[in-house]
Amino acid sequence: MEALRRDWPIQDIAKLAGTTSRTLRHYDDVGLLKPSRVGSNGYRYYDGDALLALQRILLLRELGLGLPAIAEVFRNQTDTVTALGRHLEWLGQEQERLARQMASVRKTIRTVSTGGDPVAEEMFDGFDHTQYKDEVEERWGKDTYARSDAWWRGMGPAEQQAWKARVAGLGRDWIAAATGGVDPGSAGAQDLARRHVAWLTSIPGTPASDDGGDTRGYVLGLADMYVADPRFAANYGGTAGAAFVRDALRIYAGAHLPGAGSGQGKAE
Repeated sequence: MEALRRDWPIQDIAKLAGTTSRTLRHYDDVGLLKPSRVGSNGYRYYDGDALLALQRILLLRELGLGLPAIAEVFRNQTDTVTALGRHLEWLGQEQERLARQMASVRKTIRTVSTGGDPVAEEMFDGFDHTQYKDEVEERWGKDTYARSDAWWRGMGPAEQQAWKARVAGLGRDWIAAATGGVDPGSAGAQDLARRHVAWLTSIPGTPASDDGGDTRGYVLGLADMYVADPRFAANYGGTAGAAFVRDALRIYAGAHLPGAGSGQGKAE
């Protein structure tokens, strides 16, 4: 005789997951999370498979995805273990970054509370926009980094925050496409590549921003770095996500970005 599988009532799951019964019912209404059964009293119950689906939903919500996008991810990525593995890789990278930020804030609190002066070199660990300085200078020259750095420092705090928000949104969209099993050559992935190249061309001092610059070489070089360097890969959910970005950018570059010296390096 087959053993009965355990399930949990909706109130218990809502409490454990830090959400509400109303939210879980809404997930059911839109076809995203069906209960494993509904009792004679109308209560919804959820088994292990339903809990796995809920965990994925909550993780994707943390990435900023809306319910229609999550539904698309579910349709394209049916292997739960693979999907959760990609989530775990991204969470590990994010955990490391947040741990560095937390440690720097703790140091600042200790210093200020004892009457000391904050140490600039310790205050901004995990926030550093110059972390790729050496790579940029080695590949594209010191002038490229200096001009981009001056442009960034010339922004006010609100402008910098808005810029970061746009970049974070692009990163979330890349992750959603990668975890959703989207083809790098599809219209959706190629639109992301177009946005990505437009972002790169908007940064002063880079080969992508200069008329006649080697936009193609710059984009393809960065695409390879995204995969080769875990610090870059973390922006796209890990190595698998970075490989997806690289492949999409390669396809886009082949179709829309001429080679060096053509004077036509801007994104279309």
